[in-house]
Amino acid sequence: MSTRTYYDPLHKSITLNSSIPEELMVMELIDSSPFQRLRRIKQLGPAYLTFHGAESSRFTHSLGVFHLTRRAINHLSKIDSGLKDYKFILYAAALLHDLGHGPLSHTSEEIFKINHEDWTAKLISSSKEVAVILNKYGKGNSNAISSLIKSRESPRKLIISLISSQLDCDRLDYLMRDSYTTGARYGQLDIDRIISAMTIAPDGDLAIHPKGLMAVEHYLVIRNLMYRSVYNHRLNEVCNWLLEQIIETARKLGPNLLWADKHMSEWLWNHKKMSIESFLHNDDVITGYHIQKWQESSSNNLSNLCKRFINRNLLKALNISSFSLEIRLEALAKARRLSEKNLIDPDISCGLREKIVKSYYPYKYGLRMWDGQKLEALEKVSPLVEKLIESNQSSWLIYPKEIENELKTEIEMLKIKN
Repeated sequence: MSTRTYYDPLHKSITLNSSIPEELMVMELIDSSPFQRLRRIKQLGPAYLTFHGAESSRFTHSLGVFHLTRRAINHLSKIDSGLKDYKFILYAAALLHDLGHGPLSHTSEEIFKINHEDWTAKLISSSKEVAVILNKYGKGNSNAISSLIKSRESPRKLIISLISSQLDCDRLDYLMRDSYTTGARYGQLDIDRIISAMTIAPDGDLAIHPKGLMAVEHYLVIRNLMYRSVYNHRLNEVCNWLLEQIIETARKLGPNLLWADKHMSEWLWNHKKMSIESFLHNDDVITGYHIQKWQESSSNNLSNLCKRFINRNLLKALNISSFSLEIRLEALAKARRLSEKNLIDPDISCGLREKIVKSYYPYKYGLRMWDGQKLEALEKVSPLVEKLIESNQSSWLIYPKEIENELKTEIEMLKIKN
């Protein structure tokens, strides 16, 4: 028998025991090269340029998700001992749920136009290294886990909810971890109370005992605050917009005018038919290296964009969320005209970043309260949660600092005019 311990800043000791077959499987999966690649992918993408402590990786997060999932299933197995039969599937799905993230995590989905869940499912079912390990511990495990992640398919509803729902172990870990690494103080979840309040509804799906209501309300409020203060922070939006422009400009130049290694070439110009080898080759290090090299590009636009990002010479951003769509578009047009007037290319210096965020979706795997007699939707018993259903739109006008004073004056005139 051997044990292995990972010391985590949030969860303290995460210990694995090789005499427990499902934990031995986790050890082998951790040691696989596709999982080790997650060490080279930042959990919060380019947010480190805004929050200097945001340097943690998808590797660290994935270990945390496994740890919370193990805690949850051990608790729920006291209610239904049959859940123990699903530990192989559940542990692997929790650990590998982010295997398909590209460079800079969610940012790569925007800039490279990929879907991390699709790639996760593909890697689990088709990566020889990963699939061999999974199927060694159960025939068809790789396909079952792939279907669970991609299509939410599983013979037990509760297994799906622990991996993908509005109170899954992924969200619980990333809210605490992202709060910790960014220095935000919002993510102080009562994780012990939340897990102890998890129960099983009559239909076999996850539910919350009323004793955990306040802890779950707190969790949902924290999620709202983290989106507003961290994930949609104005400088984070600027960084993501810059990266979008870098990759879009690189793609337009084409392989004849732009250097890229053979794997990055697939990411840029053949991403819909990309090989598993090329997918796994790319990470933050490789993408960062290309952006460094492209500073020397013969394309002034690409060179300038890359220099801005590398040297953190960021553009400005103005919150215009309260304006109508017509005024937002007019504000963008004014920013473009002022940029041209100042001999700045508006195509690489002006833009809009718009998102709609809901803290709670009642019909998208919504949460329910179960006291042993009555099953109710969470929003029906909590006015606070009902309030969180309302959507919040964020709209950031991105522009160069050289036009800031003139632009703000013109936008003030727009507000008066309308």
